[in-house]
Formats: sequence, C-alpha cells, structure tokens
Amino acid sequence: MKLNELLKNVEVLNVLGDIDVEITGVNIDSRKIEKGHLFVAIPGTQTDGHKFIPKAIEQGAVAVLCEYFPNRREPGITYIAVDSTEDNVGEVATQFYGDPSNKLKLVGVTGTNGKTTIATLLYNMFRKFGHKCGLLSTVCNYIEGEAIPADHTTPDPIELNHLLAQMVEAGCEYAFMECSSHAIAQKRIGGLRFTGGIFTNLTRDHLDYHGTFENYRNAKKAFFDSLDKDAFAITNVDDKNGEVMVQNCKAQIKTYSTRTMADFKAKIIECHFEGMYLDINGKEVGVQFIGKFNVSNLLAVYGAAVMLGKKPEDILVVLSTLKSVNGRLEPIHSPEGYTAIVDYAHTPDALENVLNAIHEVLDGKGKVITVCGAGGNRDKGKRPLMAQEAVKQSDKVIITSDNPRFEEPQDIINDMLEGLDNKQMKKVISIVDRREAIRTACMMAEKGDVILIAGKGHEDYQEIQGVKHHFDDKEVVHEIFNA
Repeated sequence: MKLNELLKNVEVLNVLGDIDVEITGVNIDSRKIEKGHLFVAIPGTQTDGHKFIPKAIEQGAVAVLCEYFPNRREPGITYIAVDSTEDNVGEVATQFYGDPSNKLKLVGVTGTNGKTTIATLLYNMFRKFGHKCGLLSTVCNYIEGEAIPADHTTPDPIELNHLLAQMVEAGCEYAFMECSSHAIAQKRIGGLRFTGGIFTNLTRDHLDYHGTFENYRNAKKAFFDSLDKDAFAITNVDDKNGEVMVQNCKAQIKTYSTRTMADFKAKIIECHFEGMYLDINGKEVGVQFIGKFNVSNLLAVYGAAVMLGKKPEDILVVLSTLKSVNGRLEPIHSPEGYTAIVDYAHTPDALENVLNAIHEVLDGKGKVITVCGAGGNRDKGKRPLMAQEAVKQSDKVIITSDNPRFEEPQDIINDMLEGLDNKQMKKVISIVDRREAIRTACMMAEKGDVILIAGKGHEDYQEIQGVKHHFDDKEVVHEIFNA
C-alpha cells in the first residue's frame, strides 16, 4: 500500500521525502520492523519511541511517522510529522489493514469489573446462534475458535487491527472486545468503528496510571463519547456513573438494572452454588451463574443481543446453556465437603461482589475463609481497602502474595494490613508463600465451608522481579485435594 493512502485520514504537519513510497507493514516497535515498513514513533510512558528511529531504519523502515524530525535524517527515508502519533497510529493501522472494524459488528465492553465475562459470554452466545465470531479479552483472544494468547486487555492499535483483519478473513460477522481505560486513554482503539458499547460499573482501579478517579472515569466516558449515532450504548444505571457515561453519547442509549426501572431488568428468584433462577424482563430462566453482580453481567449480555437483533426468547434459551468464564467464581468441591472458589477479584469492589455472592448461597450455613493479596507496582491505595473488604465478610483471612512484580511481597502485605485495626487483625494471618497460604486455608476449612482464593483467577503465573513463574490457583487446589 502506498504511504499517501495510509495518511488519508491523518492531519500531516510536514513531510520530508516521497509519500508515494510502497509500505509493506506498520509498527510501533523498532524490533519488529522489516524491510518496507512504516515506523510510528510514540512518546510512551516508559520511553520515547523517537529514540528508536535509527534502529527502525537500520531494520528496514522506509518511512517514519513522528512528532518531530530527528536531527540526523537518512537519505531515501520519508519523514512525516504530525501533532500526535498516539492519536494517529490507529487511523494509519485501520487504513493499512483495510478498515476491518467496518466489516464486522464490533461491540466494546468497558468498566472496572465484568468486562471479560460479558465479552466472552457474548462471543459464546453468538457462536451458539451459528455465527462466526472473534473475541479480544484479558484471558485470551479468539478468531472463530482459534485461541491466540493475550498479553494485554486491549492490544496496541496495529496488533488490534491485524487481529480484526484476520477475523474478517476468517468470515467472522461479530467481534466482542474488552476496552480497558489504558487502551482508551492511549488511543489504542482509535480509528475503530463500534456497532455498540457496554458500560459495566466503575470503582477504584488503575489510579497508579490515571492519577485521579476523575481521570479514570473520563477515560471510560471517552469511549461512549466517540460512538456514532447509528451505534448503541448500554449502560448500568445501578452504578452512579452509569448515566454520566452516556451524557454526551450520540448513540442509541439503553439501560439495564437489577434495582430500578430500565430497558433490561432482572431479579433473582432462587440461588444455589450450581446456579440461579432469574426473572429477566418478565420471563423466567435458569442460569449456571451465582451472585447479583453476575445478574448484571447477564443483563448486559441479554441487552446487547437484543440490540444486535436477536429475539428475547431465543436469547434466554442460549443464556441458560452458558457457563462461567475461566477463573471467575469457579467452584472446586473437596472430598471433605467444603468448597474452594477461584476468582479474579483484584479490586475492593470485585472482592465485595464475590463475597456477597458466596454469602447469598451459604445463607449463614458455613464459614468463609478468604485468601487474597494485591499486585505490585500498581495502585497502592487500594491495598488497605482490599484487606478491609476481605475481613468485613470473612470468618478468617489469609493475606498472601499475588503478582509482586518488582516489589517485595512482604511490603505489599504490610500495606494491606495497615488498613486493619486491632479487632480486625484477630481474624487475619499473613503467609507470603501463596501455595502455603492456600494449603493453610484448606487445613482450616470444615464441611460446608467456602474458601475464596481471590486475585488471580485465570492467570497461570506469578510475576516476580520481571519473571513469570508458573502458578495456577486451580492446579494448587486440585493438588491439595488429591494429596
């Protein structure tokens, strides 16, 4: 593709060189550049991509999209200056890959919790309806059943458009994706056309990156501000930010709720560890999920399916067959009669939701033992809040290591413990070794009890000093049960 075609929707400030040159690929990583590529220099949060322009040219780049020209320019290389490479890389990638989001019905899901569940359930539902689909999620990306490992909740704009183009090539009609606040703020979804957007909820998270809760909220809101008038926006009005999200939204707005009047409404009729009976818009349905927060998730799925043209009665039939996402409220029953539940809950709100769900089923007939930690090199302010939430709804709490990254696990544990008073501390022990913490919880449990192992869910690793070591909470539980 010619460079001038790639720049069709880009406001160019200055050009040095030939814009009629042939481009064979686009990349923001100089290490991945090959002969004939366009290198996009992004001033990132860790390092400035402009430093790697010489490396990119050495690798074979024939053109560079940048915010300022380097002092030393190579002959035969085209340099294009724009106001913001971050704002424009999505448009360039969209052009290079043939505008794939315009050839799919693409639905984005954003919010603090529930993104993975909603996106995955929509993917599974529409495949059951007989459609070819793609999925972009925290757990894994899928192109019509083929798994492609996910390193980020939302890939960079070039990888994202490449994946969407592969979905189009595979004949996919629909694609469902999580849109993280980082991805929205960093314009990773720039240039994409969404058929619809879903807002789940908003609680404290990622303040290490966004700085303030308002910045975090505004990043989410920017997604809805960008939706076209022919798209739909489904928002959770049980969350106080639900209406804020769609204040400036041009799309068709629909609401969902478990508590108040809404376009899509549900209530729990009956609840067990195996699932619930729900009333959704006046129709009863049995589902294989537990917890009020999952009722909200299922409502979002139901609402999106309606907006995508499916009949309500057909949606409910498929909804009853869907199973929980890997590592989300996943029960493992012990031979001794207690239950371990593995869940990804890694925010105070998510922990509260999961513990509420457990208590709804237990109904006072068993103890709750919670094993949890907090991630290193992330928002430190939520650590004491996590401990407080765990203690509030548990009979015993074991604070342990999660993904310490480049921090000392004991320092993270100490930050969590600082949120507790002397009375609360009587419920708590701390064990740095996560395997030993899970084993200790199993030794404490008796018939009818529930152990919640929170924080990692689907993850099969622990990240320590920059190295990922294999560690899977579910595997550890099964080893203990079989010992």
